[in-house]
Amino acid sequence: MDLEERVESSETLYDGAIVRLEKQQVRLPNGEPAMREIVRHADAIGVLALTDPDHMILEKQWRAPIAAATLEIPAGKLDSRDANNVEHAVMRELNEEIRYQPGKLERITGFYSSVGFSDEYMTLFLATDLKPVTTELPRDQGENLELLTITKTQAQEMIARGEINDAKTITAIYYWLLQK
Repeated sequence: MDLEERVESSETLYDGAIVRLEKQQVRLPNGEPAMREIVRHADAIGVLALTDPDHMILEKQWRAPIAAATLEIPAGKLDSRDANNVEHAVMRELNEEIRYQPGKLERITGFYSSVGFSDEYMTLFLATDLKPVTTELPRDQGENLELLTITKTQAQEMIARGEINDAKTITAIYYWLLQK
């Protein structure tokens, strides 16, 4: 069965610093017309940063789209400083946000964060053997973070209570819980 939609026209509705909103007129496989709104977003990274096998670092920060503070793993989007190198983005984000550099970095998985409306692709990493950075990079403008270190048990309980509700963070924690 052919599921591919054919784009007949595309219009940029908004082009901002973080996202671009695009409106597409498409032709469905059955020949009917349809409209799609797509959020274009840079690729991103997320990092399960372990201080030891039973402790991870979380960031508490305000998220305007949901008007609430969230608990999340360190993460960020790739930008011109990274030259499309996801490992460089990991090292930069870990420095900016938690002030550590990993002795070991391992790719866990990659996924689209919300395929219904966005093309953002996130690569998830495991960072271990953390050492404090010698030179701190500046945090992004307006980035205010509170750092927490929690155990596997605490992480699992926080997910169950709804205190951790960010998809990339839950994915990272479930990966961590499955490790021996």
